[in-house]
Amino acid sequence: MKRTPKHLDKIIAFYRANRRMPSHAEIARAAGLRSKGTTYKLVNRLVEQGYVGRDDKGRLLPGRRFGAVRQLGTVEAGWPSPAEEELLDTLSLEEFLIGRPEQTYLLKVQGESMIDAGIMPGDMVLVERGVKEQDGDTIIAEVDGDWTMKYYRKRGGKVWLEAANHKFGPITPENELRIAAVVRAVIRKY
Repeated sequence: MKRTPKHLDKIIAFYRANRRMPSHAEIARAAGLRSKGTTYKLVNRLVEQGYVGRDDKGRLLPGRRFGAVRQLGTVEAGWPSPAEEELLDTLSLEEFLIGRPEQTYLLKVQGESMIDAGIMPGDMVLVERGVKEQDGDTIIAEVDGDWTMKYYRKRGGKVWLEAANHKFGPITPENELRIAAVVRAVIRKY
């Protein structure tokens, strides 16, 4: 099993607490390093391994493996089978879920119109702007001045929005329909 580089947990903790990457001096303090040379070597090793990167001014940035979660294997969702734990890889949830960070944002779900699609009140939805909606996509839209999340439906020239709950009827725009984003993922914390 691959080991997490020494002191990376302290850098991640700093990032989460301060919402920015630490400077070299702050890394040295957090990691208990006394030498600038040792800190520089640590940072270079983390850059080489993809945990951190640098911008064009040399400032540190989270790398593709920064805060990555270990992927240990698969789990049977059907009949029980023998389980074996094996480190397959590490996976950054951001890299897995977000294709275009500059076009992606989170929204908190209110209401029950999409519960049969597994989207519950309190869930977070990860949505992407600038994508052409397709029939059947779950979308965020402004309909006649009100915002909603529904299935996008189109047959011929007719367009309507459909809930994933039989208690809610279809919505046909009377004046205006503006699609703001397409839902890419649902995030629920237990």
